[in-house]
Amino acid sequence: MSIQELPADYLDDQNETEPREECGVFGVWAPGEEVSKLTYFGLFSLQHRGQEGAGIAVGDGDRIVVFKESGLVSQVFDESILSALSGHVAIGHTRYSTAGAGSWDNVQPMFRTAPDGTDVALGHNGNLLNYTELLERAVDKGLIKPNANVSGQGSSSDTAVMAALLAGGVDEGRSVIDSARQLLPTLTGAFCLTFTDGNTLYAARDPHGVRPLVLGRLEKGWVVASETCALDIVGASFVREIEPGELITIDETGVNSERFAETTYRGCVFEYVYLARPDSTIRGRNVNAVRIDIGRRLARDFPADGDLVIPVPESGTPAAVGYARESGIPFAQGLMKNAYVGRTFIQPSQTLRQLGIRLKLNPVREVIEGKRLIVVDDSIVRGNTQRALIRMLREAGAAEIHVRIASPPVKWPCFYGIDFASPGELIANIGGSDGESVTESIRRAIEADSLGFVSTEEMIAASQQPGEELCAACFTGEYPLGLPDNNHNADAVRRIQATSVPAAAPKE
Repeated sequence: MSIQELPADYLDDQNETEPREECGVFGVWAPGEEVSKLTYFGLFSLQHRGQEGAGIAVGDGDRIVVFKESGLVSQVFDESILSALSGHVAIGHTRYSTAGAGSWDNVQPMFRTAPDGTDVALGHNGNLLNYTELLERAVDKGLIKPNANVSGQGSSSDTAVMAALLAGGVDEGRSVIDSARQLLPTLTGAFCLTFTDGNTLYAARDPHGVRPLVLGRLEKGWVVASETCALDIVGASFVREIEPGELITIDETGVNSERFAETTYRGCVFEYVYLARPDSTIRGRNVNAVRIDIGRRLARDFPADGDLVIPVPESGTPAAVGYARESGIPFAQGLMKNAYVGRTFIQPSQTLRQLGIRLKLNPVREVIEGKRLIVVDDSIVRGNTQRALIRMLREAGAAEIHVRIASPPVKWPCFYGIDFASPGELIANIGGSDGESVTESIRRAIEADSLGFVSTEEMIAASQQPGEELCAACFTGEYPLGLPDNNHNADAVRRIQATSVPAAAPKE
């Protein structure tokens, strides 16, 4: 069956309008330990990377048991569920939908049974560029139903396709590792994988290292995770990053490594700006230190006369600290965040909806009244949040509001594992009056007294990574891994191809 014969909505994705942090993956091999609970706490530390669903798959050498559900990690699991998930190897996943709708069928880990009866579970962080090609291959082999993604018919997300192809290759004497060796070189795009056959833990990272993936050591085992903060919470010591293009196998013999592709670093710079937790470290650089340095650079490049520097918590806090230190203007907590607000399925009334941002943020009037504020945030995507925030601060008595942003204007979609709004919804692409700069257009739209963005060059400098080894496509429109092949992104791809900014081919 060709891809053109599939139903029209077969490749449809959820219509995301806010930036999504993509996903978090975790894996543990530790005989004698409660691996389900280790995975639970690992996922808890990675909750910021995905809040739509969570799942854990545990293997005992004979079978794999998977439990997954929509919601936060703390909502999905309890003591009784974790106690029922017994074994010596586990993988876990916390999810935002970057490929496939946010339904239960698309919650990970994905589970498949191979033709020889072997159980396979897989979790994925990233986004594949050659999804259509892989999907067509899986459909042709009868591994994915043509009407998948229709309610009750399973999933055809890129993760489901990978799981199907991985399990489908385990037959006629071929093992899971043999199937992985065959599959991984055919994947194009950003991917960090943890998978298991119920006995062995496997992990792999795409050749460009777009998303982070690390290896840690337990007293009686090993851990792999999206970020170093997840190692800390389960008491694992950091060993090293899993290299781009590396496949590792963890079993009773220890950690075994092999290459499936050569390394060409293209790490996501937005991990430093927003995605990763500030207590994580990526390529030897602490994320919190990067954000503080960006704040210092903002203060030098975009000074403002103000009485207080206040952050938009929590992601804007380190940059605000840096701005305050460099400028000498006092730092203050002028906005309080409700730390217990997560996803809610309760729709507010129209009256409550008009309160908007106050559900998560509320101004401290005693701190900000009559003050000239320098408000530091991590990014501006559509501008709705900043506009509502500024109005709220003015209502609370702020005399002036000068906004400073710890990243450049977001102008382009990400095809490598983050869902931004569509290009037409990005405030940086909404033109102002003739001759008006992007910054001035945004400033006027959000109703700030002044506005400054860190430059791409200064942002990269703060990361202390070589610019040619980072992906900044959402800011520059230069796509180092190329563009996707699927129909869902067709409009965005055409828009990019119509501009003067090239989509760079991968450099191998």
